[in-house]
Amino acid sequence: MSGHSKWATIKHKKGAADAKRGKLFAKLIKQVEVAARTGGGDLESNPTLRTMFQKARDNSVPLDTIERAVKRGTGELEGVNYETVTYEGYAPGGVALLIECLTDNRNRTSGDIRSTLSKNGGSLAEPGAVAWQFERKGVVLVSTSVEEDELMLAALDAGAEDLVDEGEMWRVTTPPTDLNTVRDALDEAGIVVASADLVMLPSSTVEMTEVSDVKKLINLMDLLDDLDDVQDVHGNMDAPDDVMEAAQQ
Repeated sequence: MSGHSKWATIKHKKGAADAKRGKLFAKLIKQVEVAARTGGGDLESNPTLRTMFQKARDNSVPLDTIERAVKRGTGELEGVNYETVTYEGYAPGGVALLIECLTDNRNRTSGDIRSTLSKNGGSLAEPGAVAWQFERKGVVLVSTSVEEDELMLAALDAGAEDLVDEGEMWRVTTPPTDLNTVRDALDEAGIVVASADLVMLPSSTVEMTEVSDVKKLINLMDLLDDLDDVQDVHGNMDAPDDVMEAAQQ
């Protein structure tokens, strides 16, 4: 990938904090439900459901809770009909944002996002204004305590496209359809996976060098991510390791 962004690593750290606060469960359950509604309840024939199912398990969502979400998605149990909506916007400094949502009320969701952006120096963009800068990929994060050669051998043989050192984590990039295959290969090789998810990776990035600017951006990302209807926030910010580390203190 030509873009080098630590967004996935930031999201992983935030996800760990959200899990401790119990904030992540509702979003993961909703993702499982929608994946089952869209592609059916069979994990083998619905790779998106399998990814979301495993993501929920990785974050300690109880198995019976996940299974009920699958049944709501397939219609075996009554559930809410969520709609997938993606909003595009800009953060301070010209950073492009893609904000993925699941909602049963578009007006509420768009109002919440518009308000959050405007109160924090950002703005909504017209559809298509920033989406072209992103491409959906599978991303697997692995601790950099794992040897590069060992990880590369297992990942590339399974279909991975790229391996990037992001400081505390290796970021393994895969085609969306090969995410589960690569994760399985790493599991079989005895390599512990920190997270595996489908994300929107930027093709180019906006370099930020001031700690205060990065803090503002991370705060905006947190505020957007905390909205009930928001499932994921993707951005094309990058920063030197020391700036990133200082901004997250």
